[in-house]
Amino acid sequence: MVQPTSRPGSPLWLTHHHDDQLDRCAVVAGHHVCRRCLWFWPATAAFVALTLAGLRWPDAADPALLALLPVPVVVEWWCEQLDLVRYSPVRQVTLSLLAAPAVGVGLARYLESPGDRLFWTVVAVYAVVCAVPVALRWRRRSP
Repeated sequence: MVQPTSRPGSPLWLTHHHDDQLDRCAVVAGHHVCRRCLWFWPATAAFVALTLAGLRWPDAADPALLALLPVPVVVEWWCEQLDLVRYSPVRQVTLSLLAAPAVGVGLARYLESPGDRLFWTVVAVYAVVCAVPVALRWRRRSP
């Protein structure tokens, strides 16, 4: 497996991709920055702030929206991990921005109540669901 290397001016926290995946990065002020993170985290932070300020969809919609808005990103993840689709910067950014409101509201719920069951259920389910194609890919590539 190719390990990430230190690139001058591009620390690992900005570009957590292997050298053969730098197409997944944008270059900002000479630094490689993960394209998904570049769009996803500012949008997510904005939704955290809006939610904490009381500007949000109705609380009753949380179970459905927190569970469903990330689905397209997860489907993309599965498809890319299993080599069913090629990487697309436009698709990556679009789907990341679709998931950002759910993650932002989820994080706001967590900040207001660190033991929030909905937040932790969504996190646990998606962690397992997203680990599966990685394990399948590793297994497929093992001799």
